[in-house]
Amino acid sequence: MPIDRIAETVHSLIPAAYSELSQLVAYRSIANPQDAPRAECEGAAAWVLGALHTEGFQDLAVLDMTDGYQSVHGFLPGPSHAPTVLLYAHYDVQPPVDEAAWTTPPFHLTERNGRWYGRGVADSKGAVIMHLLALRALKTNGEIPVNVKMIVEGSMEQGTGGLEAYARSHPDLLAADAVVVAGAGNFRQGLPTLTVSLQGVSTVRVRVDTLHADLNAEQFGGAAPDALIALIKMLDSLVADDGSPAVEGLAADGEWPGMDYPEAEFRQDAKVLEGVDLIGASSVADRLWARPSVSVVGIDCPPIAGSTPSIRASAQAVLSLSIPPGHNTETATKLLISHLQQHVPWNARIMVEQVARREPFKADTTSPAYAAMAKAMADSYPGFEVHIAGHGGGFPLCNTLSELNPNTTILLIGLSESEAQIHAVDESVSVDELRRLSTSEARFLVNYARRH
Repeated sequence: MPIDRIAETVHSLIPAAYSELSQLVAYRSIANPQDAPRAECEGAAAWVLGALHTEGFQDLAVLDMTDGYQSVHGFLPGPSHAPTVLLYAHYDVQPPVDEAAWTTPPFHLTERNGRWYGRGVADSKGAVIMHLLALRALKTNGEIPVNVKMIVEGSMEQGTGGLEAYARSHPDLLAADAVVVAGAGNFRQGLPTLTVSLQGVSTVRVRVDTLHADLNAEQFGGAAPDALIALIKMLDSLVADDGSPAVEGLAADGEWPGMDYPEAEFRQDAKVLEGVDLIGASSVADRLWARPSVSVVGIDCPPIAGSTPSIRASAQAVLSLSIPPGHNTETATKLLISHLQQHVPWNARIMVEQVARREPFKADTTSPAYAAMAKAMADSYPGFEVHIAGHGGGFPLCNTLSELNPNTTILLIGLSESEAQIHAVDESVSVDELRRLSTSEARFLVNYARRH
């Protein structure tokens, strides 16, 4: 395998990749019928199926998930006795938010200053193209040295768990020696990064009731308990004065062993207003990747427009508790619920329920597959050390595959570096990142075949 020619081959394939990504981005494949017709997701699935067929994949199938959406699976045989590598991406996307705020239409691929813009180009339709580029570069220069399985999910962003449920009922389908999950990204553009830690998440809804109905504040204010104020007091108890999590019994003293995240860089990345303090204590990396955090992600309250001077009878909020590896989601959720119950003012009635959960994940950094990927990325980013980072989001499939196949190594890479603005307006992918990471993946497959 003339491995030095892989990068040149990938570079030559970039114009065709732009054309293909244009076609895939054009599908408004949001796995929610309130945001897009189901036919858009079905069209994207059919496109992926056709692309895998063109690459010679066998046993191709469009699989119906329990959540009503589809995943595409195929198998590309390699040399006998070669290891098997599973490549993962998803073709569904987040809604475009405010389409009018986009510089160019979100479902029309556009190039500007070395970046391609469109919804899903980094997360993760671009990853579908990345996998294809890696395989094509290997075939052009010889052969693909491993057996390849590919799974492209159709409802990852909705968190409905369709693929995880399917994998549990068909455990052999995604069995592999190593898995490349293309859903993370470099810490910064041009800085090779392996993600080794994913935060777990518990989503909790809390409702407070104090009255049978709303009351006129001018008539009953000062004595009648306001449910919204009661809820606000409960939410305030979840953090200390410096913003550190204060859920009773939940340890918040973890330390991150990998790369540092300078505070000045974080302030710039997070677009923190000048003069506003960051919350919490210790290093930024500790706070992001090694310690729990709690956020209020939704709250029902009257908007200012049209509001009346009323005391609220009921109020509710949705909380998101991020949980680092080393913590158990169920235990952490029980602590959160207990804390809320202990901080109810005025004997108000409350109801707390967990509406979603995802366990944290920690990758094995001692395996041959990890070493093979680290070398591949170092070779594709000459002059740069490969960094180790965590990720605030999660991929439930990682935990599912780890449970089904404990000896499988799961590797997290991807195109979602800090400038990509995934899930936001003007999502984009760096063409250079696409080229280097496609090259990295191809080199990884060669390295892994040699080490296995």
